[in-house]
Amino acid sequence: MKKFVITGTDTDIGKTAFSAALMLGLETAGHKPHYWKPVQSGLESVDTRTVQQLTELPDERFLPEKYILSEPLSPHRSAEIDGVQIDVDALRDVNNIPTHDGGVTIIEGAGGLMVPLSRENLQINLYRDWRIPLILCARTGLGTINHTLLSLDAIWSRGIPLLGIVFIGDDNLDNIRTIAEFSGVKILGHMPHLDHLDDTSLRLMFGNNFNARDFIE
Repeated sequence: MKKFVITGTDTDIGKTAFSAALMLGLETAGHKPHYWKPVQSGLESVDTRTVQQLTELPDERFLPEKYILSEPLSPHRSAEIDGVQIDVDALRDVNNIPTHDGGVTIIEGAGGLMVPLSRENLQINLYRDWRIPLILCARTGLGTINHTLLSLDAIWSRGIPLLGIVFIGDDNLDNIRTIAEFSGVKILGHMPHLDHLDDTSLRLMFGNNFNARDFIE
């Protein structure tokens, strides 16, 4: 059973839309993707529901969140407002990650790599302890070279396995090329801006811009 963590160089990069596209791409390739969002901050847009609506996959493919926090803030602050203490030690135990028979589990993190889960723990250190391969989502626009290379340095310094980078946004071939040349990291593909998001557009986009074998072999 394979597991991947979808993370980003920043918040609102497009991790949730890519998670949906990846689920559809793996489904089309004959695999059984499952989705898990351990920590959800904000109730107006709950990522698990968004991914389920976009993919139209059945309920059993979506694993329950460990924490659902009311405010769309960094988890540590949202938890404080809700009077909740995120038990990072419990999350750290890979045996507590929900499991199922076969397929692939896509785990979407909260915001970017360095988001605090508590006043003492950064999310990236949870990834270090999990040792589950990361898929790093990065913008294509101005500033992405700096943000992506800094994110990669943080990943490498902790010895976290990295599957590759997914770029999200308008075409910017030189930024993608520059990051690839400086980092030597595999570029998994580019998810362009889509005017309408649904299962059809996401399946088509994934088929045109990604190779499912990169995620399952």
